[in-house]
Amino acid sequence: MPAMPGATLSRWTPAYFAAAVLFLLLAEALMVAGFGYPATGLRSPETLALVHCVTLGWLSLLMLGALFQFVPVLVAGPIHSNELPLPTLVLILLGLGTLVAGFLQLAGRLPFIPATFLATTVLLSGGFGLALWNLGRTLYAARPLNLPAQFVTIGLASVAATVSFGIIFTLGFGGYARTLPLANLQAHGLPLHIIAGLAGWLTFTAIGVSHRLLAMFMLSPELDGPTTRWTLRLGCAALAIVIGAGAVVASAGHDPGLVLLVAGLTGLGCLALYARDAVQLYRKRLRPLIELNSRMAGVALGHLAGATVLLIVLVASGLLARHAGALVFLVCFGWLSGLGLAMLYKIVAFVTWLECYGPVLGKTPTPRVQDLVVEPRAARWFWLYFAAVDAATLALLAGMPLVFRAAAFAMCAATAGIAFELARTRRLVNVGSELRLPAGSRPPRLLSTFVPS
Repeated sequence: MPAMPGATLSRWTPAYFAAAVLFLLLAEALMVAGFGYPATGLRSPETLALVHCVTLGWLSLLMLGALFQFVPVLVAGPIHSNELPLPTLVLILLGLGTLVAGFLQLAGRLPFIPATFLATTVLLSGGFGLALWNLGRTLYAARPLNLPAQFVTIGLASVAATVSFGIIFTLGFGGYARTLPLANLQAHGLPLHIIAGLAGWLTFTAIGVSHRLLAMFMLSPELDGPTTRWTLRLGCAALAIVIGAGAVVASAGHDPGLVLLVAGLTGLGCLALYARDAVQLYRKRLRPLIELNSRMAGVALGHLAGATVLLIVLVASGLLARHAGALVFLVCFGWLSGLGLAMLYKIVAFVTWLECYGPVLGKTPTPRVQDLVVEPRAARWFWLYFAAVDAATLALLAGMPLVFRAAAFAMCAATAGIAFELARTRRLVNVGSELRLPAGSRPPRLLSTFVPS
């Protein structure tokens, strides 16, 4: 097997992953402490600070780190720039810091400084703008795009819409956006912001990436048939309805409820077809023993199905407004975070193996990717995490905040256990001493990879 070139690595992906996991642990610790929902309302400044630690600090940084590594894999070409991800990360971290500070100002915990929100818009738009430029140029150079890359492209368009909605809200908090259409969007556009982020940016991108990663990790055939193409079409249609028609209706001062209903029905069709594709990937795999990351990805997919069923039940019973927090929690932690942690467990091992042993493949004995991890030990943390998420969701539905905080503590403990396993993998602790660092290899760094210039 020929050596794999270091240029296939993203230099700063480990730093994105480290920052993302730290924000996940921070968010879980805040929930344990009773900060934000359910102790305060869904629209309270404390809840908004907590939500953005999860969606920006954890999920978005995780997704960007993965995309900088795997978009070149999807398109079989180099990343446009391996240097831009570092300033991108710095700008997003600074923007998230000022955003959280702004919410704490609104909560009366810090002195109010309107310029904080203006700084947030500049920093976050700059950070995500760099990411879109870098990934967009990479995708543009690889046209025509395969199906997974098309999913990612729509996901990137969705994050652009999500950030745009967020800028409008942020400027409103600082008192800068006072025109009537913007005021109407601030009053009626929150569901559009949430759906564009959770469904468009995070879920739709995850669908595209998971198609390729699950096929690669389980040795399943690539899916490129009518089902996958209709998943893309229906998802695009649903997002166009929400972002396009929803923005027009909301900016005119009307409730976009009917728009959301139409988009929701279209989105359900998209999810049903994706579920069929996911089942096919597992059934047609050539790898007889499913590795831990793929097993846990399957559990996360089950939570996506559960969240879909919960949405249908809540809408049909007229209880969506009452239990929207529980639904969003299940989507964020059962589906997106569950899938993210599962894929992270494999990606960290794969990137570490590629960086350390790729240059000496075929020249000296090297460990397998699986030798960098200890699955039985990590599996206990994953099962604890998913069980805690389920308990926390039920506690939210039942209105039991103390039980929710106890479940959040279990989530935090499980996440810390998984993070410890990731650090052990990155440090090659699980590899036997006879194979750990053969001649010609180099020990991996914790927060960056070695990429020859």
